[in-house]
Amino acid sequence: MVAVLLLNASYEPLAVIPKRRALSLLLREVVDAVSEEVVALSGAATTLEIPTVLRLRRYVNVPKRGASWSRRAVMRRDSYTCIYCGVQPGNRKNGRILRHADFSVDHIVPKSRNGRNSWTNTACACSPCNNRKGNRLPHEAGMQMRWEPKTPRVDYLVASGSIPEEWKIYLQM
Repeated sequence: MVAVLLLNASYEPLAVIPKRRALSLLLREVVDAVSEEVVALSGAATTLEIPTVLRLRRYVNVPKRGASWSRRAVMRRDSYTCIYCGVQPGNRKNGRILRHADFSVDHIVPKSRNGRNSWTNTACACSPCNNRKGNRLPHEAGMQMRWEPKTPRVDYLVASGSIPEEWKIYLQM
């Protein structure tokens, strides 16, 4: 393991930080050790042991961050799956195999009807479905949405790969 889990004073996870940053925080006495598990940081003359979980001594207010809307983010949220027919890249539709480029962002309420670029008004659609719907609402075009578009949940801390056992109680896993 090459990183250290940093907790707020309230024990909520804030970030996964490099060992060198953890050492800096320890030397400046900004954090306290929470875990008895340690990782080694080797220098030229000595090897230092750093706890794998550190807690800030003072509470840091973390503002709520929302997911930023973008076309790419809408496509990722919907996994490049058409909201109307459910087709995905690599599947065949109308005699041809669809690619990522064959998908676009559809406005449920069209922009011409004051529809906005928002999480709840946009979804991924394949070109044939998006063209069929055109400048109409889904029910006007006789199309049924397979799911309701929602704002994606934003996790403050994303930990991937093998997560150390001593982190799991703080990450609610």
